[in-house]
Amino acid sequence: MKLAATLIGLSLLTLAAGGAHAEGSDEIRIGQTLPYSGPASGFGAIGRTQEAFFDKVNAEGGINGRKVKFITLDDAYSPPKTVEQTRKLVEQDEVLMMFGSLGTATNSAVQRYLNGKKVPQLFVLSGATKWADPLKYPWTMPGMAAYESEGVVYAKHVLRTKPGARIAILSQNDDFGRDYVAGFKRALGEKAASMIVAEQTYETSAPTISSQLSTLKASGADVLFGVVLGKFTSQMIKGVAEIGWKPELFFVPTSASSISFLEPAGLDNAVGLISSSNQKDTMDPQWASDPGVKDYFAFMKQYMPNADLSNSNYAAGYHYATLLMTVLKACKDDFSRDNIMRQAASLKDVKLPLLLPGMSVTTGPDDYLPFQQLQLRRFNGKSWVGFGDVLDDR
Repeated sequence: MKLAATLIGLSLLTLAAGGAHAEGSDEIRIGQTLPYSGPASGFGAIGRTQEAFFDKVNAEGGINGRKVKFITLDDAYSPPKTVEQTRKLVEQDEVLMMFGSLGTATNSAVQRYLNGKKVPQLFVLSGATKWADPLKYPWTMPGMAAYESEGVVYAKHVLRTKPGARIAILSQNDDFGRDYVAGFKRALGEKAASMIVAEQTYETSAPTISSQLSTLKASGADVLFGVVLGKFTSQMIKGVAEIGWKPELFFVPTSASSISFLEPAGLDNAVGLISSSNQKDTMDPQWASDPGVKDYFAFMKQYMPNADLSNSNYAAGYHYATLLMTVLKACKDDFSRDNIMRQAASLKDVKLPLLLPGMSVTTGPDDYLPFQQLQLRRFNGKSWVGFGDVLDDR
């Protein structure tokens, strides 16, 4: 019994030392899970960019004299794997925080665990509204504009430019789709009942969405809002063209706007498509002389010379890393988990290198949404071109 008590005591001391190391070390340990394998492996470019970013930070002296140890692990976009890798990062690698992990289902699988351990789950790469709930989950903060907010922005554009619209909605049958549609309907208000003439959903396991598109066209709708992802983006754009449907306004979410999704559908078929963004398109010539974009290209040339710069995931990785840097610098000499969350929840009018002009990041103890502004953009056959004013979810 004495031996058992001694072993338990040593175990407790080891755990205490681990916690002390995590918060009191001269090294800032940051953990992340991303899909480096599996169907969503293209998003791995985000983490690779951030690895290089922190290599640059360390080469320049670190943050307030401390070096960054950035540990990004593959979860294959599978929630059980996310749980396994997150536990490893927290309990074995003793990271101070989790940062920029991707996906709604994957982050949901570890949200309660991280909040129970009081480990910051910063800048989650998902636009689900559930991440901005400081009362229930004070250690979790989103890193994207909310899907609902994006839905609001599209509805506002419809009301302003085509108030007599007949609207059709195709949405993915999950929280992703429901959040967008909820924001869209909220902004239409009482007019939603008369303006929305048809709604269809699809399952992510479905082989095609052709029957849904035919049904929506038959409704006589002249506006289409497609809340789609991945291959369904290509199927929708190509399918609408093949059945000779020409909606006057045709929207897709930001997350579906990558050129890699448009190309299989034929770029000509995507002309006129409307989406939104809060980030500069680094490949757009209008930003060629922009200081923030020039710094990004200089960084990529030095640290990731073989990267395909047309892949927007590299710019996204850089963008979110600059946001985290703002928080870490604000921590000064106090890298406790409490202070990390305090600084993340007290950002005021922060301008980021790749954030569009007129936009800034502001958070508060009761407002965890860092990005609440968007600008509409339209595809011209080659690239996305921004238009109109900066809009927000108000």
